[in-house]
Amino acid sequence: MATVAELYTDFILYITPEKFYIEAIGDGNELLVIDRVSQEISLQVNYGQIPQASSSKPICGIVGTLQLLAGPYLVIITKKDKVGTINGETIWKVAEIEVISYTRTLLHLTEKQISKNKLYISMVENVLNTPFLYFSYSYDITHTQQRLHNTTPEFLQMPYHERADLRFVWNGHLLRELTNQPELSKFCLPLLHGFISINQCSLNGKPFLWTVVSRRCCFRAGTRLFTRGIDVQGNVANFVETEQIVEFGGDRSSFVQTRGSIPLFWNQLPNLKLKPKPRLIQNENHAEAFSRHFDTQIFNYGRQVLINLIDHQGAEGILEESYSEMVNQLGNANIRYESFDFHAECRHLRWDRLRILTDRLAHEQDEFGCFLLTRDGTLVSLQDGVFRTNCIDCLDRTNVVQTMLARRSLTQIMQKLGILRAGQKVEDHLYFEPLFKSVWADNADILSTEYSGTGALKTDFTRTGKRTRWGLIRDAINSLARYYKNNFADGFRQDSIDLFLGRYMVEEGEGVTRPCPLDVEKGWKYITFPLVLLIAIAMFFANVFTPSEYTTESLLYLLFWGSMVAVTFATIMIYGTEFVDYPKLCEIR
Repeated sequence: MATVAELYTDFILYITPEKFYIEAIGDGNELLVIDRVSQEISLQVNYGQIPQASSSKPICGIVGTLQLLAGPYLVIITKKDKVGTINGETIWKVAEIEVISYTRTLLHLTEKQISKNKLYISMVENVLNTPFLYFSYSYDITHTQQRLHNTTPEFLQMPYHERADLRFVWNGHLLRELTNQPELSKFCLPLLHGFISINQCSLNGKPFLWTVVSRRCCFRAGTRLFTRGIDVQGNVANFVETEQIVEFGGDRSSFVQTRGSIPLFWNQLPNLKLKPKPRLIQNENHAEAFSRHFDTQIFNYGRQVLINLIDHQGAEGILEESYSEMVNQLGNANIRYESFDFHAECRHLRWDRLRILTDRLAHEQDEFGCFLLTRDGTLVSLQDGVFRTNCIDCLDRTNVVQTMLARRSLTQIMQKLGILRAGQKVEDHLYFEPLFKSVWADNADILSTEYSGTGALKTDFTRTGKRTRWGLIRDAINSLARYYKNNFADGFRQDSIDLFLGRYMVEEGEGVTRPCPLDVEKGWKYITFPLVLLIAIAMFFANVFTPSEYTTESLLYLLFWGSMVAVTFATIMIYGTEFVDYPKLCEIR
């Protein structure tokens, strides 16, 4: 199995007013030097040039550098937590990150620029604090087991950042200053955004390692309602590759699934309504982008079974019909479309009916197989196709179905490896089944938090195997939280992602010689109508509770303020988009 080219692991950062010195512990000869004035980055031989007066701190890695209004910033990992091992190599989770300015003062900025610079810093920190970022110094977590096996000796000699799958390298933009200099490759640490759970387990007295890795793609990353569908390059919103790995006595296997937004040009922009209608965008070349997406999918994963879980009626029904028509129009023998109206089939808590879907997919799941490599290096099988699952968000319904497919695959592979006896199933083991459910529910919650800002819906089924009333209450709470975030917080989150990934780059003089996109003034309605609504509500309830007895006058006051509440609320909903927190840095794509 391929391991990554050598990377430095732990460092000491020395800070002086003029320079940053980053020394790799255990290799005292090489020193990364960053000039805080000229911004030059160089690799030098450490011959004692670090000033005695410098302050120092241990760090775990370099995330990269980023240009903001005050100048460049150095982003470093200051704490890490061990997640576990894959193929004997340690996987880490980022625990704490620090953002340090090259410049020592902000005297060169105006007061307005200082305020905007703080806002940019908070955007960077928002992305860095969104759970979770992972890395390894010795194992390429951006690739599946199967891709790593199918490598050449030349590939193994490439620097880590060059051989990593760029779809899943979240700090690629921040690393650009380092990756431009090949001699700095040992300092370039790619970060994965997503979810990793590594678990030491035992069944039938046989210990094994069971791992779930979800890799979130950065090519069309964004928030739930501001990033939907596909772009002209064929990248889709909320694309995630999820790999389930089993390691047993030197044998290794993996099963891969993908999820991603419906690969058409469509949007569902927030407008204060509880559920905005999704809208197919006309005058776009759907067929070309659709074809590009699946050319990439087939190249990376082989045959495709497209599991579409959205409603067949209403607004979602239009997307379902268009998706089906596009598959038929493409006419690719390597693609099969499987549409399953999740809500209609499972209404009244009849989630047992999901077996209808898994039974339809069983034959192809057996054909696709999984990657299996024995301890003596014998390649037993490859996975030659994947299930690409989506619902409207690719979160809640999607994770339920992916969990069921993963359980079936896990049963099969553990029988092949001899962990389970013939006829035994994963769900029959009272110790392991709760862990399985918990990990896949955690996977749902983390991926949902990264995309929508809240935990996933329907995880009570994933955790317990049945739909519960408490689960319905929890889903209602999460739905209300999503409503608030989607309408009043996700513009900031979308801007944060666009800034971090380099879709928007801060330019010198912004806010002085050129306009700052953050300087967007809200119209008079933004303040006036909510203020009037609050006053009307307060006065309405004051007229409800204050009078000791109701008179004609008090009832008229009650009617007036009630009418004011209704009219003002209706006006706000009519002009809903003017009250939504829309992104400011980039156009909604």
